[in-house]
Amino acid sequence: MGVWKKICWIMTAVIVTFGAWIWAQPGFAPDNVYVFNTYLFLIAMITIGKMVYAIPLLVGIAIGKRALKRGHYTGIVLMCMVWLIVVYGSTLGFSRLEVKHITYESSVLPQAFDGYKIVHFSDAHIGSFRGRKSLLKKSVDAINAQHADLVAFTGDLQNMSYDEIEPHKHVLSSISARDGVVSVLGNHDYADYLGTLSPKEKSEYEENTRNVEREMGWRLLLNEHIVIRRGTDSIVVAGMENDGDGRHFKRKGDIDKTLKGVDREQFVVMLEHDPTSWQRTILPDSRSHLTLSGHTHAMQLMLFGWSPSSLMYDEWAGLFTRNGRSIYVSKGWGAFIPFRIGASREIVVITLKRQK
Repeated sequence: MGVWKKICWIMTAVIVTFGAWIWAQPGFAPDNVYVFNTYLFLIAMITIGKMVYAIPLLVGIAIGKRALKRGHYTGIVLMCMVWLIVVYGSTLGFSRLEVKHITYESSVLPQAFDGYKIVHFSDAHIGSFRGRKSLLKKSVDAINAQHADLVAFTGDLQNMSYDEIEPHKHVLSSISARDGVVSVLGNHDYADYLGTLSPKEKSEYEENTRNVEREMGWRLLLNEHIVIRRGTDSIVVAGMENDGDGRHFKRKGDIDKTLKGVDREQFVVMLEHDPTSWQRTILPDSRSHLTLSGHTHAMQLMLFGWSPSSLMYDEWAGLFTRNGRSIYVSKGWGAFIPFRIGASREIVVITLKRQK
């Protein structure tokens, strides 16, 4: 027993020392996200494991000696369950990729675009694929296997810096579609998580992120739109910069600029990273028929169809419709913290159909 106590104290000292070093970093997290994720893994395995063991043990102590032994064994079972969840969520749970197929019908959709296929993915958080290049390649292959007319990415390509993208540019550049890849920026694609950078340095970092996307052949939409044509018919694909809540995430979106010159008779697909912008900005404008978003990740946790993200967001994962307008919120393709239970990574194949 004395040996186990010593081991527990050593593990606690490691966690405390590691935690103090993490909090001393000037940015949102250490530059090496792998180190940060290792720390979180240890927290989950050691600290949370010890907590769930201690709770029934303390209950047993409070009840009496007869319940103490039962509390001890209950604590061991609960601790093993936590370990199993953490290991599964960090490995198989994060590796699982779901390919979802949905159909979106609209009477405004031009006839030439009946059957038009859009592959939507979001929140790549590409730095979290460090050491998982084969998983990234399989995810890209899953996109290309859909033979889409258009691929739409709705932000958070990186965790903190464009440096994370560089080792994966080649595989990301291989994403293809008839009308190319269009993208917008998410909150992580700005330099807000890099600590005490000067305004000039932040501007340079953000421009580097934008340039990397362009070098990959992606069409980055910054409060602007493009027109896709099939003969005399056309649809509009628009992209706003991240339009956050103004408190936790900056509001950089400008819908008037984004849809300047767009007629209300045109069919519009809007890309916007933050789904809270839909009710706040996009719906009141009323020109966008289908909005594609991400950001929530469904909090990377879903149990029997329920996620704690539903307590924070009105539109948190899946398709939502109001007043004849719809939004699809992706659960994401990656994660800043590579851990998922139930809320699998996903790509969404959206087939547009003309409503008769």
